[in-house]
Amino acid sequence: MGGFFSTIFSSLFGTREMRILILGLDGAGKTTILYRLQVGEVVTTIPTIGFNVETVTYKNLKFQVWDLGGQTSIRPYWRCYYSNTDAVIYVVDSCDCDRIGISKSELVAHVGGRRTQKKPFLVAFANKQDMEQAMTPTENGKCTWTSCSERSEVADIQNFCN
Repeated sequence: MGGFFSTIFSSLFGTREMRILILGLDGAGKTTILYRLQVGEVVTTIPTIGFNVETVTYKNLKFQVWDLGGQTSIRPYWRCYYSNTDAVIYVVDSCDCDRIGISKSELVAHVGGRRTQKKPFLVAFANKQDMEQAMTPTENGKCTWTSCSERSEVADIQNFCN
């Protein structure tokens, strides 16, 4: 997983320290991804109220990673963290079919904002693929995400079903 992200980011940014935001609905797996990148294993987490900030180093890449809480009451404050941000990872829970529409709405709202214009978005749709009920990234359905790419430089967008 760390190799994948470092390859994407090194091709986009070179070798300087970068500020990365991890966004997504509550329970999507943002904190798990952060600590998997940092310590190389899955750790037990609790819901993030506010944010977690960690420095992640991989080879010659250094990231200051901000994991922002995804509860409904916190999402309006995400825009306050965009200043000096180099990229955004948007995490979607592939097991949460009921909230795929909400997740897409949040992504579209934030990709289209003036503070995120020209910022690369890496969309990690296939989180929680180890779960039996997970949607696969290749499943086709009612919810298409390709419209988001018209508003920003999106590094990876895949279709998802409802």
